[in-house]
Amino acid sequence: MKILLVVFLSSFFTTVFAQNDTIKSPLTFTGYIETYYTYDFGNPANHTRPTFVYSHNRHNEVNLNLGFVKAAYEKNNVRANLALMTGTYANANLVAEPNVLKNILEANAGVKISATKNLWLDAGIFAAHIGFESAISKDCWTLSRSILADNSPYYESGVKVAYTSDNAKWFLSALVLNGWQRIQRIDGNNMPAFGHQITYKPNQKITLNSSSFVGSDSPDSVRLVRYFHNFYAIFQVHQRFGLTLGFDIGLQQKNPKSNQYNTWFSPVLIAKFSPSARLNIAARTEYYADKNQVIIVTGSQNGFQTYGNSVNIDYKITDNLVWRSEYKILSSKDKIFTEGTQTNNHLLLTSLAISF
Repeated sequence: MKILLVVFLSSFFTTVFAQNDTIKSPLTFTGYIETYYTYDFGNPANHTRPTFVYSHNRHNEVNLNLGFVKAAYEKNNVRANLALMTGTYANANLVAEPNVLKNILEANAGVKISATKNLWLDAGIFAAHIGFESAISKDCWTLSRSILADNSPYYESGVKVAYTSDNAKWFLSALVLNGWQRIQRIDGNNMPAFGHQITYKPNQKITLNSSSFVGSDSPDSVRLVRYFHNFYAIFQVHQRFGLTLGFDIGLQQKNPKSNQYNTWFSPVLIAKFSPSARLNIAARTEYYADKNQVIIVTGSQNGFQTYGNSVNIDYKITDNLVWRSEYKILSSKDKIFTEGTQTNNHLLLTSLAISF
């Protein structure tokens, strides 16, 4: 009898605890810390790397690139995200934002607007819908950001409608935004910006993406309309080998109400090889051409016309801790580095990133 009672109680509590383990809380908390050390061979006296660099931009010092804590809520037909951050990334990227807005990585809320389809309406501050690289380094193939990533929006604020197909192969979104990487709209600008994103994943090995921005980053009195498109393709050629191809192109009016435009563009190619589950090796080649200095101002004769090449090695110490190192060379047409005395810039970068 005692044996039967023990067996019964054991079975009862095992069933109860197993059921409790399967109950998923609608509220989750996560965090991320990435420390780094950068050595720029141009040896800038103020310890700040070139102005077009927004991630890992402090020279010859151990620093925090990005640290954040995030709360995410999703239940039934509502969802919300709130992430507060600090670090040199926040200082560089959100310098134009006022007060505590500089410390917001995400703050948005959404509601599902279809009973049968995965269709959502979200509003607030989001990660940008443009590009294959984000502010979170561990999610990117290379340690430093590509020039095109550093000089297109990392974040945005506004309203978006997003749809994911039943088979998860298609993602479509349309956005109304406050501007080009803006939380608070620029003074005197009353023109909303617009964007779209289409992502197609025919299988687990291929991702194709098209994103756009149409709007202005200037006051209405001197309005210059900007048109921008980002395309990228990710191919997992083999279990251990992948390729990413990206291309950005932008146009902006030369003068208010003008039919003439300044253009800029940037192609990039990244290859990643994974010899083992814990080791990744990546190489990148890129070019960024902004002769008319719409995005990157150099004050030089030929503007910003720069090639970049880099190689990095990542080692996953544990499942949530990764050590990364990179060597990078930038070569420009004009002498825009080291206070206008050099056409080349060499960089060594290492980081330790943990997620929890």
